[in-house]
Parts: sequence; structure tokens; C-alpha cells
Amino acid sequence: MYDEILYPTDGSEGADAALEHALTLAGAMDATVRVLYVVDTTYLGSAAAEGTTVESLRAASEEVVAETVEAFADRGVEATGEVREGEPYKEILAAAGESGVDAVVMGTHGRRGLDRYLLGSVTEKVVRAAEVPVLTVRLDDGD
Repeated sequence: MYDEILYPTDGSEGADAALEHALTLAGAMDATVRVLYVVDTTYLGSAAAEGTTVESLRAASEEVVAETVEAFADRGVEATGEVREGEPYKEILAAAGESGVDAVVMGTHGRRGLDRYLLGSVTEKVVRAAEVPVLTVRLDDGD
């Protein structure tokens, strides 16, 4: 039923909550996983004022992707990783369409504060526009 699954992550607790679901689903379906991290360049202006650059964000995102791919490999699931730049929901939808994934597994919330809200809106946009099933995983209130 599912041969390839897209797992978008931002390295947050919200994204990590979806990791176990992606691992379980991929293992049960003998599916491969495409791990995707989108460096959000749409809000980089405020981050640049804090000394954050696209290069530093990319380096951090590549580390998250490598660790996540390794987590899948540790469970016997074949996974590849990719880092993109742009508007997250658009890049997630583009990646899903380009690779022909059968499902997307993602958290409902990402980082705290404004970033947490923004990822929530990313998830909503992906759910509304995706042409494949999207499994959303909510971070427990106790976390």
C-alpha cells in the first residue's frame, strides 16, 4: 500500500513525535522513507538580525537529516535525506509530487512560540493540498 513515505522534520519535539509513527508505518509496509528538512527562507529576515544565516541553518538542518536517516537505518528502514530552502509547505508538497510518495507523516507542531504556530499552519496547508494521505501526529500535552 505504501512504498515510499515522506517524513518532513524540523528537528523539534513535534516532529519527533511523528518519527515513531513513520518508523512503524515504514517497517510494517516495508517502505522506504524520504526525510525532508526545509530551511524556511520566508522568515529569514528576522533571523538574520540575530546573526543567523542560511548557511548556519542549512548546516544544522543537514545534521538533523543525517541523524534521522540513521534512526531509520537503525530500525532496518531504508531512508534518504534532503535539505531544501524555501517556503516549507510548498517544498513539502513539491517533494511529495516529484518523488511520487504514497503518504506523508508529519507532526502537527514544530518549534515553540511563533515557530510552533507557523509549523502548525504548514501542516494544515499540507493536509489541505496534498494529493496523498497525510498522517499527522500531535505532540502530547504533557510533553
